[in-house]
Amino acid sequence: MINRSISILFLIFIGLTSAVFFVVALLIWLLTFAFDRRLVLLHLFSSFWASLYLWLMPAWSVHVEGRRKTAWQRHFVIVSNHQSQLDILVAFRLFIPFKWVSKAEVFNLPFIGWNMRLNRYIKLKRGDKAGIARMFADCEKALSKGNSIFMFPEGTRSKTGDIKAFKPGAFILAKKMGVPILPVAINGTHAALPKYSLNFHGRQHMYIRVLDPIFPEQFADLSVQALSDKVHRTITAALEKIPTA
Repeated sequence: MINRSISILFLIFIGLTSAVFFVVALLIWLLTFAFDRRLVLLHLFSSFWASLYLWLMPAWSVHVEGRRKTAWQRHFVIVSNHQSQLDILVAFRLFIPFKWVSKAEVFNLPFIGWNMRLNRYIKLKRGDKAGIARMFADCEKALSKGNSIFMFPEGTRSKTGDIKAFKPGAFILAKKMGVPILPVAINGTHAALPKYSLNFHGRQHMYIRVLDPIFPEQFADLSVQALSDKVHRTITAALEKIPTA
């Protein structure tokens, strides 16, 4: 009952503060969109907005490892495993510029979804061929303008926390656009907030580790499937070395 009450209060806090933060985000967009074509400043504010919820939950801590200056110097297809809804908040803790690829329904959420529209994050309509084609076109456009994109190639959250097979989309994009891949490993979020749960699950240490980039010359001769398998092995190996508590 206590854990459930904490969850309800936390969700109410997110809802109330999101209205305020969206107004700030809108002001930042109005003041910067004319000269900040990639909306980096707005994205960094969004990173602060998301990080604040992790900072204010005393039972949660996030350890960020391997944050790379190269993520500011060039653009990547960033790929990560997906354990929990918290992965999104944790990934924002990297404070590096990128465009999310996220399911279209999220963009309709009040305040948070509207902020995603302001940031020009990329919609994915699952199971819709036209929507998937539009997502690929939007990703290619974003990459061609020097933006990184962030994708969860498992497609959905893992029920157990174990890493699932990767879908090919991120790797098709990397090969077609000649963009390096930046693997990211996230651990501990499943224990804090499992799939289909909104209950508070007690004290939890969460980890996000940025791994070595994989450059186009390293996968030029690989098929999409072989590249997908390579990145899957890289993230899996990293997860085995990251603490689980």
